[in-house]
Amino acid sequence: MPLKFGTSKAIAIAFGVLTVSSIGGMFTMIILFKAQTQNITMTPPPTLPPTTMAPPPDMRLPKSLVPQKYEIVLGNGSNPNITTPNQTMIFTGNSTVHFQCAQKTMSIFLNSRYLNVSSPVVLNENTKRNIKVSGMKHRDDESDFLELELMDPLETGGNYSLFLSFHGEVSDNLEALYLSRYTDDLNTLSLSIPCMLRFIAATNLQPTDARKVFPCFDEPDMKAVFKLTIIHRRETRALGNAAPYGKNKFLYDEWQYTIFRATPKMSTYLFAFAVVDDSFKSITSPSSDTDRNCVHFFVISLDQLALPDLYPAAMENWGLITYQEGFLLYQEGVSSLLHKEDIATVIAHELAHQWFGNEVTMKWWNDLWLNEGIATYLSYIAVDSVEPTFNIKEISIMNDLHDAFREDALASSHPLSPASKEINTTDHILGMFDSISYSKGAIVLRMLANHVGEVVFNKGLQMYLKAFQYGNVEKDDLLKYIQMAATQNRGNKAVRNTDDIAGFMNPWTTQSGYPVITINTTNGQVYQKQFLFNNSANSSHWLKKQTNKKNTRFFTKNGEWILANINCIGYYRVNYNPENWERLLAQLQKNRHSIPLLNRGQLIDDAFNLARAKLVNVTLALNSTLFLTKETEFLPWESAVRNLEYFILMFDRSEVYGPMQTYLREQVRELYNVFKNDTDDDRVPQNDHSLQYTQLLAIKLACSNGLPECVEMAKQKYAAWMERNNTNSIHPNLRSEIYCQAVAAGEKEEWEFAWDMYQTSSNTSEKEQLRRALSCTKKIWLLSRYLDYTLDPEKIRLMDVASTIYYIAQNSAGQALAWNFIRANWDYVSQGDGAMLIAGVTSRFSTEFELEELMRFQNYDLGGASRAVSLAIEQTQVNIQWVKENKDDVLRWFEQKTSSVRQKEY
Repeated sequence: MPLKFGTSKAIAIAFGVLTVSSIGGMFTMIILFKAQTQNITMTPPPTLPPTTMAPPPDMRLPKSLVPQKYEIVLGNGSNPNITTPNQTMIFTGNSTVHFQCAQKTMSIFLNSRYLNVSSPVVLNENTKRNIKVSGMKHRDDESDFLELELMDPLETGGNYSLFLSFHGEVSDNLEALYLSRYTDDLNTLSLSIPCMLRFIAATNLQPTDARKVFPCFDEPDMKAVFKLTIIHRRETRALGNAAPYGKNKFLYDEWQYTIFRATPKMSTYLFAFAVVDDSFKSITSPSSDTDRNCVHFFVISLDQLALPDLYPAAMENWGLITYQEGFLLYQEGVSSLLHKEDIATVIAHELAHQWFGNEVTMKWWNDLWLNEGIATYLSYIAVDSVEPTFNIKEISIMNDLHDAFREDALASSHPLSPASKEINTTDHILGMFDSISYSKGAIVLRMLANHVGEVVFNKGLQMYLKAFQYGNVEKDDLLKYIQMAATQNRGNKAVRNTDDIAGFMNPWTTQSGYPVITINTTNGQVYQKQFLFNNSANSSHWLKKQTNKKNTRFFTKNGEWILANINCIGYYRVNYNPENWERLLAQLQKNRHSIPLLNRGQLIDDAFNLARAKLVNVTLALNSTLFLTKETEFLPWESAVRNLEYFILMFDRSEVYGPMQTYLREQVRELYNVFKNDTDDDRVPQNDHSLQYTQLLAIKLACSNGLPECVEMAKQKYAAWMERNNTNSIHPNLRSEIYCQAVAAGEKEEWEFAWDMYQTSSNTSEKEQLRRALSCTKKIWLLSRYLDYTLDPEKIRLMDVASTIYYIAQNSAGQALAWNFIRANWDYVSQGDGAMLIAGVTSRFSTEFELEELMRFQNYDLGGASRAVSLAIEQTQVNIQWVKENKDDVLRWFEQKTSSVRQKEY
């Protein structure tokens, strides 16, 4: 799972089904039934005599039973199929799970949620005798335990099976087994032919939703083989994990059934299927060079499916990767060239999961980074290998580094590998899907690869995969095999620093946070402590346990400067004595190229964040942006803009904002002019994605800070599109910012034109750009209307609700509206990424009143977003203190830097 076309949706989805080989072209099937409201209603689980079983500790299933194989049958051919929405939707089935008894027991524990389970039959497969079930109940707590008490014990070493019948309701959220809708507008060039509303049934089971589809041992280390039999209508077909046995068999009239081969041994969360009608077509090769190259890089065969509705951006189900349409499908001439990078990165991430996550899986969710961190790191390598012109490694590394730094600088952060007992409930598990597991995991692995060398690192990964194929691991297992590879390659000159890999890595995996290394170049002293925005928090553990620096000495002479952490290999920040900072900043203005590109960006980021932690003066951070008037590379500009956005969030409701805008407008003027001719002529730099990013950043920064020629350019290009209606000459790379800036500068007409284009566009990339642009208006009543639209899935798809509200909250005119809106509609809007919602809507909070409101909000039933609220509370406390201490200095600095500009204006 990642942390993110055609003339119709039917064509788009069909081209998303990528049958790369005969194995990848095999499908599993499922049927869904529409239950007439008057005939079938959902009932609660059966009430049976209470049991005397004590619950397992820590909300975890006991290890007394080891599942080996599931035989699942879905559908019975007696109920009508789903044909129209707004009906009670029921799926039916039965399952037989075969298991071995590892410890004598009188009870069976499984996981089940929202299922009506009945007819239990326990069979001793050694003696072929049934074992009577004396009691069955569903525990009404976060464990989701389905408990069966037996009359006779299950004996150690014995082989048994459990048969259960069940039925459940198809989800109206994007979870478990859910329904997705799309419009088939094929052959509708004539307005007299109506579009047809079609449906797709799909699954999304990570992390704990398999239990909503069938009763199971729903923990990642309880792997098993899955065999599926499906009864379904003749006009339907499906995609899934494994291959069918020959052709489908017909029952009668419109019904058929399909029996599917066994899957590999895998975790329940990777079980997947999707039901489509016969209008879906598969293709036998990737639909783009990028996709094909990524598949070939990983040497893998599977199906890839683009869905109209899915949250998150993609899911790595074994043999059937599912994607939001916009993260798989690319249309030349319509999609942004830069969007191709997003697609390539997501595809590479999911392909990497076929080994790291699917074939070798973490034992428990506390080690999620062994899935997500490794897949994120390998996506850098894969995309850079197949598309070197993207120059993606540096940008991806810096994005992940800064995402991790930001979250890990709060005392409420968590280690990469917290104790397993701390992660028990589904809400705890969902909280692990964050920047720590993904971004910090990737950056720490990059540091490890540099520490031991690529030769050792790659060999260690290969040995790790071979040793644990179809098994489960903990973080020590990975480090063990990296160490073994190092030991075997000690004679290789590329191998280094390999005496104690576990000792090197444990501080980075078992502790939260990261250090700031302080270097005094005048007396040679080097020391460290944990970096925290809240410097009153306890940060002693990094000082005690991290690598000993006492023997390191840095001295300067004759005014020379020193730069540490070259190319940002280490996961830490660096601070210097004021004299060295002054020399570094002077060097940036004199000859910036003498400092590596990654470090130019990181010096800015370190300066601003050290200022936020009160380790340097805020004016030093602001001075680090002075050299940018001559800079054209993306990374330093991106670093500056991202950090200055914090200043904007803190001060755009105060008198600081005016002089700050003036400063930014003048700083970006020369950069904007570098690209002005290309921008005016709807051109972008060719074969240089970094410069394409810089061009887009220049437009955003110039227009949002009122550079007249930029605002006029955006208005004119948008107006020309409005006049020509569907004839859009704006380059796809530039549309996102030009749409946004034109809508921001416009009135009702500009907004409603964007809304009309959003509703009628069939291209996912274009729709995404328009959806963001609609949030840019400064008209409060239009933003309020847009928020209301998010409650209507016919206007804004559920998977897009959270990001739409996030966009609105980033607009100073919409932040308060968004905050009130999510509190009033939390149950609905939080079905997507509730954590992202909280982070976005609270990002401006910097007053005591806002803090009090946020703390009251903590009493809501927040589910998986509860940790995000704790982070937001801590961040708000930091913001309040920072604004109080720095506002006057920041105002004074911007006024001094812009005084000459004001004089020229007069």
